[in-house]
Amino acid sequence: MAGKKSARTLRIESELQRVVSDLIRREVRDPRVGAVTITAVSAAPDMSIVRVLFVPFGEAHPPEEVAQGLNRAAGFLRGEVGRRLGLRHAPKLEFEFDVSLERADRLNNLIDAAVRQDAATHRDDDA
Repeated sequence: MAGKKSARTLRIESELQRVVSDLIRREVRDPRVGAVTITAVSAAPDMSIVRVLFVPFGEAHPPEEVAQGLNRAAGFLRGEVGRRLGLRHAPKLEFEFDVSLERADRLNNLIDAAVRQDAATHRDDDA
């Protein structure tokens, strides 16, 4: 679902993100889901499928369990999204754990460790 997107598609993705976030917060009762942050929404060019990236808030359930809960609620969410956005054909929602934040955190930790090691090496050279 990559490539250049039209302004219309970007607007729809933004609205989808807002509506899905609100629906999950207010309507999904699955105990596996809890609080989640919707980090991105990416729609297929024909708007038939929408990939929804999420990050669980807290560590009550592992991301795999949260994804199972969200995917179980996907049919309900699809219908509500269609109604709230006035879409003739509501897209299929596919939920995925957003690993980009985890990767960024890991990279930051590696950079911090390298900087500390470099500083320690230079302190030893000065002594």
